[in-house]
Amino acid sequence: MRRFHREAGQAAPLYIAAVVGLLFLALMFFAFGQADVSRNKTQTAADAAALAAAQESRDDLDDALREHIIARDVAWLAALFANGNVPERKDGCWGSPRFARANDAEQLRCNKLWDGRWGVTVDVRAKKPVGKSIVEGTEREHAESKATAVVEFRCTFEPPETGKPEDGDDDDKGKGNDKLPTLGGLECDGKDWEIDPGNLDLLPGMADLFNVRLAED
Repeated sequence: MRRFHREAGQAAPLYIAAVVGLLFLALMFFAFGQADVSRNKTQTAADAAALAAAQESRDDLDDALREHIIARDVAWLAALFANGNVPERKDGCWGSPRFARANDAEQLRCNKLWDGRWGVTVDVRAKKPVGKSIVEGTEREHAESKATAVVEFRCTFEPPETGKPEDGDDDDKGKGNDKLPTLGGLECDGKDWEIDPGNLDLLPGMADLFNVRLAED
């Protein structure tokens, strides 16, 4: 009986140490889980802000696109659909902060990409700190995240054939009714669109011409 009590007494400290260790691990997992939740929420804010900025950049070109079509500026159209590098292209960052705020974050930076892609990179920080935990200092830490969104071309531009303006019908000759040369066309996802300055209502929308998506930094 004494031996049984002696062995039980020896096992008690080991049992207590094991329980304390398990509790410590549970608290550690909880602390890191709490930080992961904060980072995930902040990443959502960064993604939303970056997508909003890229979409604004795309949609802001709608008026300029129509103006250059009316002006029959083939060189501008070729530059736009080659790489999107046209003077009127803005970064769209003015519209992104409210999407960060809607996800409990604040926008720190929003910058145009300079690596040849048409897009933006947005950095955000959580409004609320991670909170108290067993990890010292986390109660004052704010999660930060970054996201990049790009505008991609859904269409290819076919420039007009060089040559003289097409002649009208025989009855129209001599009346100044010669047809203007075509501006070319667009091939979008297997569908062809003729660029007609006189009928802009037939022009595809900006979402049909350009796609916006998240990308790697």
